[in-house]
Amino acid sequence: MSRLYEKYKNTIKEELRKELNLNNIMMVPRLEKIVINSGVGEATQNIKVLDKVMDEMKDISGQRPVLRRAKKSIAAFRLRGGMPVGASVTLRGPRMYEFLDRLVSIVMPRIKDFRGVSPKSFDGRGNYTIAIKDQLVFPEIHYSKVEKVKGMSITFVTSASTDEMGRALLKHLGMPFRQ
Repeated sequence: MSRLYEKYKNTIKEELRKELNLNNIMMVPRLEKIVINSGVGEATQNIKVLDKVMDEMKDISGQRPVLRRAKKSIAAFRLRGGMPVGASVTLRGPRMYEFLDRLVSIVMPRIKDFRGVSPKSFDGRGNYTIAIKDQLVFPEIHYSKVEKVKGMSITFVTSASTDEMGRALLKHLGMPFRQ
């Protein structure tokens, strides 16, 4: 069991129930999954770039990423339907809580000029997405092995029905929102 999941189970769940004025403990929002996605536009010219990105995502998440392919052909981008264009990982259970714990306590403090994440990136249903501009802030990535800096988006999917409930959940889990 991860320490963040233990904390959620033992203290955060009850605190959220009281804070959100919920009658039933089962109505308390929970983190369902974390999706890490990285699009690689260069993969249309050089497929080897995608292999590097997939290796880095595997190191970051501890799980093998899935190759994402283009759905449509776009002539201006020299893209045909079915060509590999990115990679994604879906984390659930203990790996999800371990990743969130590392993200909040190790990775975010390493980001240059970090003043907190934007509280406006919710989708209206309690899910939250952040973008990280370079993968070098993760301690699992070695500077010497990186050829080109790649960004990624991280989506936190919650069971919350509103943005306020999702924000309260993520704040209790340690997400440093900007004031």
